[in-house]
Amino acid sequence: MTESDGVWLYGITSASVGDAQLSGVTGVAGEPVRVVASTALAAVVGSVSLSEYGEGPLQRNLEDLDWLAATARAHDTVVAAVLRCGPTIPLRLATLYLDDDRVRRLLDERHEEFDAALRQVTGRTEWGVKAYGDPKTLAQPSAEEPGAKGGGGKGTAYLLRRRAELTAQQDVERKAADHAREIHSALLSHAVDGRRQQVTDPAITGRRAWMIFNGTYLVADELVDEFASAVTALDADHDGVTLELTGPWPPYSFAGIDQANP
Repeated sequence: MTESDGVWLYGITSASVGDAQLSGVTGVAGEPVRVVASTALAAVVGSVSLSEYGEGPLQRNLEDLDWLAATARAHDTVVAAVLRCGPTIPLRLATLYLDDDRVRRLLDERHEEFDAALRQVTGRTEWGVKAYGDPKTLAQPSAEEPGAKGGGGKGTAYLLRRRAELTAQQDVERKAADHAREIHSALLSHAVDGRRQQVTDPAITGRRAWMIFNGTYLVADELVDEFASAVTALDADHDGVTLELTGPWPPYSFAGIDQANP
């Protein structure tokens, strides 16, 4: 390293992981990654130029979507390599320190916190579940709802149709929210932990479908098939809703680490 370099953190794992296990793995700047170890923990890091990855240049680069996508892929590739070596706390994109000594001090000062986080994710993997709603199907009234039954003259029928049109959007959104709550509650019973995330804008996903739910779940590895079956069953049980299971992913949502830079 030189004074113009910084240290990019990819993940924290046990001290049993060494440089030899990560031989050939390169990071966001094409740099070979390495291990900075303390007594019982190890941080997987890489040296990056502050002229591109320092605070000012980094903020500008993060606004370049192509740069951001390529950097995120490179970061996740390193995290995946570390996960193959053992339980890992994945760190968010752009976690930077000035030198290895500061990284080592981080490991020492927050040893108990990192150790607890590693225990939390050991033998477990993050999975994502997204639900997409079909507004037309969700807009269909049930047998008990106004307008579902006939009766009355043409004027009455028109008024009922008009009232249904005026309240349709509100009813659809209410039904979607009910489905989302039910799905999340059911999936929590098959997972160690779960989080509701913000639904993703179609402009980002590239899908025109209406996302009504976005959840992440920490699932014991031996119960993944059970969790996947629960997703399939919920998909069949909720008319007008399609569920999508994604993963496995590094457990970003469940690391429980505040990653403020020094």
